[in-house]
Amino acid sequence: MGLWARITRIFRASTGAALDKIENPELVLQQTIRDMRDRVPELNNSVAQVMATERLLLKNHENLEKQVVDLDSKIKASVKMGRDDIATAYIGQLQQAQLDKERTSAQLEHASLASKQALKARDNYVLNMKKRTAEAMQLISAAKQAKLQEQLAQTMETFNIGDDASTFNEMREKIDRRVAAAEAKLQLGTSSVDTQMADIEREAMDIQLHDKLLEYKQQMGMLGSGSGGAGKQITAGSDEKVLEDVIVKETNEAAN
Repeated sequence: MGLWARITRIFRASTGAALDKIENPELVLQQTIRDMRDRVPELNNSVAQVMATERLLLKNHENLEKQVVDLDSKIKASVKMGRDDIATAYIGQLQQAQLDKERTSAQLEHASLASKQALKARDNYVLNMKKRTAEAMQLISAAKQAKLQEQLAQTMETFNIGDDASTFNEMREKIDRRVAAAEAKLQLGTSSVDTQMADIEREAMDIQLHDKLLEYKQQMGMLGSGSGGAGKQITAGSDEKVLEDVIVKETNEAAN
């Protein structure tokens, strides 16, 4: 193979590959449909011309028939009048008219056949155009669907579910650590010595308020003499019990 042939082949291959990439099937099919529809008026014009020729020949044939009848009448009238010379002239015209009529009849037959064929070809073309148009519309719909599927596939390729899953797991772990730390701080805060001392102070305040209430009731004579002593004894016993529990608890915590 020569050098020029190889260069030509490479150029054609490259050009074909480039055209395949930029060629849009949807646009090509739409243009094909437009081209087919644009041919219909031209085809109708051609059929109309053929039919017009047929009609013109038919009209000429009818005129020749009338001429033949008229010449035949004139010949008969000339013979009756004894004008053989005029009759002979009319006979010559009649023969020519008959020849023209035969020739026109043949042309009319061919024109009639051509008109039928042209109409049939036009009808077949329109029918084929409708069929091709329907097929093209189906192909265009398929092309649009394929384009949407390609876009969806590209989107799915860029969406990596594994990366997002790892992100969710990482964030979940961080949140769990923060929750655990908060719970530990809360538990530590509730079990500290300061919290226990606050509880003791609150309990002592309640005891003082209770004692003050009993004192008011005793002053107002609402309690007997024995009741006040018993109340004080009970209160004292309660204070001693609370202090004893606190001392034991703090001793245990200090040992731990």
